[in-house]
Amino acid sequence: MSKLGQLFGSNVFNDAVMKESLPKATYKALKKTIEGGLPLDPAVADVVATAMKDWALEKGATHFTHWFQPMTGITAEKHDAFISPTDDGKAIMEFSGKELIKGEPDASSFPSGGLRATFEARGYTAWDCTSPAFVKDGSLCIPTAFCSYTGEALDKKIPLLSSMEALSKQALRVLKALGNTTSKKVITTVGPEQEYFIVDKKIYDQRKDLKFTGRTLFGAKPPKGQELDDHYFGSIKERISNYMKELDEELWKLGISAKSKHNEVAPAQHELAPIYTTTNIATDHNQLTMDTMKKVALRQGLVCLLHEKPFAGINGSGKHNNWSMGTDDGMNLLEPGKTPHDNRQFLVFLCSVIKAVDVYSDLLRVSAANPGNDHRLGANEAPPAIISIFLGEQLQDILEQIENGGATSSKSGGNMEIGVTTLPVLPKDATDRNRTSPFAFTGNKFEFRMCPSSASIAEPNITLNTIVAEILDEVASRLEKAKDVNAEVKAILAEYVSKHKRVVFNGNGYSDEWVVEAEKRGLPNLKTTVESIKALISEKNIAVMEKHGVLSRLEMESRYEIALENYIKTINIEALTMIEMAKREIMPAVIKSATGLAASINTIKATGVAVDLTAQTELLTEVSSLNGALKKAITVLEETVEKASNAHGDIYEQASLYRFDVFEKMATLREVVDTLETLVDKDVWPMPTYGELLFNI
Repeated sequence: MSKLGQLFGSNVFNDAVMKESLPKATYKALKKTIEGGLPLDPAVADVVATAMKDWALEKGATHFTHWFQPMTGITAEKHDAFISPTDDGKAIMEFSGKELIKGEPDASSFPSGGLRATFEARGYTAWDCTSPAFVKDGSLCIPTAFCSYTGEALDKKIPLLSSMEALSKQALRVLKALGNTTSKKVITTVGPEQEYFIVDKKIYDQRKDLKFTGRTLFGAKPPKGQELDDHYFGSIKERISNYMKELDEELWKLGISAKSKHNEVAPAQHELAPIYTTTNIATDHNQLTMDTMKKVALRQGLVCLLHEKPFAGINGSGKHNNWSMGTDDGMNLLEPGKTPHDNRQFLVFLCSVIKAVDVYSDLLRVSAANPGNDHRLGANEAPPAIISIFLGEQLQDILEQIENGGATSSKSGGNMEIGVTTLPVLPKDATDRNRTSPFAFTGNKFEFRMCPSSASIAEPNITLNTIVAEILDEVASRLEKAKDVNAEVKAILAEYVSKHKRVVFNGNGYSDEWVVEAEKRGLPNLKTTVESIKALISEKNIAVMEKHGVLSRLEMESRYEIALENYIKTINIEALTMIEMAKREIMPAVIKSATGLAASINTIKATGVAVDLTAQTELLTEVSSLNGALKKAITVLEETVEKASNAHGDIYEQASLYRFDVFEKMATLREVVDTLETLVDKDVWPMPTYGELLFNI
C-alpha cells in the first residue's frame, strides 16, 4: 500500500478496523444498525467499546470524549481518562459500553432558546454509530447527538439524522410506485466546498477587531485588491503551499477526503473541496475541517479566517453545499442520463426539488443566514438573497416541453471544436454553469451556494432533506392511488412545472433587473438575517418539520430565539469593539498626528521664512474636522448601542434595532475612520492596514 493509502483514515475507527478488531457476530450486528437503521443491542456496545479503547490506546490516546455539535455552531467535547485506579495502587484502562453509548454534559450552559432553564442542567449525549469514531489530540472522539433531559434536540445532529430518515422513507415510496423493488434505502450525499482566508499571525495579533469578531471593522481599501484576477487559481505561495500540505495530511488521517485546493478570487483567500459522502458524515467532516484549518494555521504562524466577510471591498467566503440523492444499490436519483426527457424517475425527483425550493424558499433562505453572510448575499460576489434555481438550457427546454404537453427530445451538448489540431476534441456539457445562482443544478446534483463559510452545513441539509421529503410524500400518495402511473406522472410533472417554474431562473442573479423580475414573480427577497429568521416560526414551516418528525414546534421556536440572540450578541460585540478601538487607539493616533502637524506648521512660521503652508494647513483642517466627526460618530454609536441593549420586550424588535440602527451607525463610524486612515501618517496609524494583512505572505 502507498504511503498515502496508509495515511488515509489511519486515525479513524472505520469499517476496516471494525472488521478486523470485532468478532464476526458483533461486526454484523453493528453493520445492521449502521446500514439498516435497526436498534443497537447494548451487548454489542460493550464489545465495541473494548475494541475501540484498545485501538485508541495503540494510537496514543489517553482520554475519550463524546464529540457533539450544540447550537453554538461549533463542536463541544468533555474529556475523561481511560485510567481507573485499582486497590493495589496501580491502574487499568477501562471503557464500557455504557460510557460509549451515553454521556452527560451540562446542558444549561449551551444555547437552548428557552428549552432549558439555567438550573436545569442535565443533558445527554448519545453515540451516533453511523459516523465513525476517531482519535484527535490524544483523545478518542465519539460522534454523538445531544438532547435535553426531556428529550428535545439541543444540537444539529438529531434533526439532521431525522431529516435523512424522512427523505429516505418518502423517496422509497416514490421509487416503489415507479416499479423499483430492489432499493432499500435512499441516502443524501454532500460535498461542501470550503472557502477561507489566511493571514500572518503577527499582523493578526495587532488587530483587536479580527481577534474579537473575526472580521476587520475598519480598513481603507488598498491600492490593489482583486481587480486583476491574478490571485484566482494562481500559483500558490510556498508558505501557503506548506500549510495546505500539512492540512491535507491531517485531514486524510481523519478520513476526510480533501481533494482540491486552490487560490480563490480575493487576495489571501483559498478554497478546499472534499469528495462527497453521506450527509451526516459530511457534516461531521466539515466541522472537523474547520477546526483543523485553524489549528494547523496556528502551528505555522498563520491564522485561518472563516468569517464570511473579513475584509470589505473584496470577495468574502462562502461554502458551496453540493447535495444529491442516491439509493443503496448505487443509483443517483438526480442523474439525467443521456436522454433526460424520457427519464421519468429523474424528472419526478427533479420537479419535486423544484416545487420544494419554491414552496419553502423562506426556510431554505434562513438555513443560510447569519450576521456575517449579510455582508455577502446580494453584493455581486455571492448569490442574491432571492432563492432561485438554475437548470441550464437543456433542462429548461425539457420543462417547457412538459408544460406544453410532454417532453419528446433533449438538447445535446455536442463537442467543443477548439481549433488547434494537436488539442483533443472535448465533449461539451449540455449545460453551462451559473455562479450567480443560489441553487444551481450541476450535472447530477444541486449546488446550494448561499451557505456561510463559518457555519455548520447541518441547517441547509436538514431543510433540503425535509422539504424534499414533503413533496415526495405528496408524489408518492398520488402515484400509489393512481390507476395509470404513467399518466399520473405526466400530470404531476405538468402541474409542478406550471405552478413552480417561477423559481427557475438561468440569467444573471447579480443584476438589478433580476430583483425587479423576481418581485414580479412573487419570489421573496429576504435581504437580512433578521428578516429571514421569522421563517422558523411560520406555521407552514413548523408544520412540515413536525409532520416528518424532524423538529417539534417547541424546538423550532427555540431555534428562532437562539438565532435572534446570536444576531444581537454578534452585532453588540462588533459595536463595542469598534467603540473601544476608535476611542483608545484611533482617536489618540489622529490627535497625535494633528498635534504633530500643527507643531510643524508653527515651527516653520517661527523661522520667519516665507513658506507656502497651504497644503499643511488644509490637511490639518481636514484631519481636525474628521476628528470631530469621529468623536460625534463614536458618541452616536454608544447611545444607539445602549438603547438597543436596554430594549425590553419582543426579541425580534431588539434584533431589528441592532440591524437597522446599530449596524447603520457602525457603518457611519467606519466611513470616517477609513477616510482618516488615508490621511494620517502611517507611522502613527495604530493598526496594520489591508495592504499588510492581504499581501504579507
